Amino acid sequence: MSLYKHILVAVDLTDEADVVLDKAREIAEANSAKLTLVHVVEPLSVAYGSDIPLDLTTLQDEITQQARDRIHRLAEKIHVDNGEQHVVYGRPEREVHRIVEESDVDLVIVGSHGRHGLALILGSTSTSILHGATCDVLAVRVGKHS
Repeated sequence: MSLYKHILVAVDLTDEADVVLDKAREIAEANSAKLTLVHVVEPLSVAYGSDIPLDLTTLQDEITQQARDRIHRLAEKIHVDNGEQHVVYGRPEREVHRIVEESDVDLVIVGSHGRHGLALILGSTSTSILHGATCDVLAVRVGKHS
């Protein structure tokens, strides 16, 4: 019996994403589970404040297109169909939780840098995804400790 049927992999599109994808592919194969990839693009107005008197639309569009290109290349490595590759706008934890609910996901896999001290207290994307998730969450260690 398979423990998981649908796995959502939240990736940040850095080189470290390969470590997370390898683990996701391994778990998906062991469970005959469907894989879905997501990358969340935070609106530039959130990242840099809404006080910037510039139209960031062109830059935001370019960032989104680069994210789509990168997620497509990552998905090809692990044979994930185009329909299961998502680049969405918003806050990562909110968007991941939304996709979990809408797509009947039973495991989220995300990379974690294993922060300590003040960085841990301030939170991280993986910690934010864990809190409030309605399914299992696997944080794969990435970075210099992986």
